[in-house]
Amino acid sequence: MKFANVAQPSHVLLRVVAGLLMLQHGGQKLFGWFGGSAGLPGEAVPLWSLMGFAGALELLGGSAVLLGAFTRPMAFLLSGEMAVAYFMAHQRTAPWPIQNHGELAVLFSFVFLFLATHGAGGWSVDGQRQRQRA
Repeated sequence: MKFANVAQPSHVLLRVVAGLLMLQHGGQKLFGWFGGSAGLPGEAVPLWSLMGFAGALELLGGSAVLLGAFTRPMAFLLSGEMAVAYFMAHQRTAPWPIQNHGELAVLFSFVFLFLATHGAGGWSVDGQRQRQRA
């Protein structure tokens, strides 16, 4: 199918970039990478906290999505995490994402929902496993 071949590079780029960005958010929370987390320069959050759990999910889930491994379940979890983050941290401060600075959480949630429903694409660990089974 021609359309699938044309869409493949953009699908893979969306997955790789979303996974890389999510991985960075997790590293920032857990290890203080990229200037630290939650306004604490170079600081990490405690692992056994809500933010620590979010960081672990972002680091592991972002890495899996980046590689295209277990993409559907990991993207589903990350989509849900971003929806929860939006409603817990952003929505209560103002009604619109542009006002409450929740645009990134909303966008991530829908990108990961797309990946959860469409999969990793052919250029991925999941795609390689599927080709080997066939």
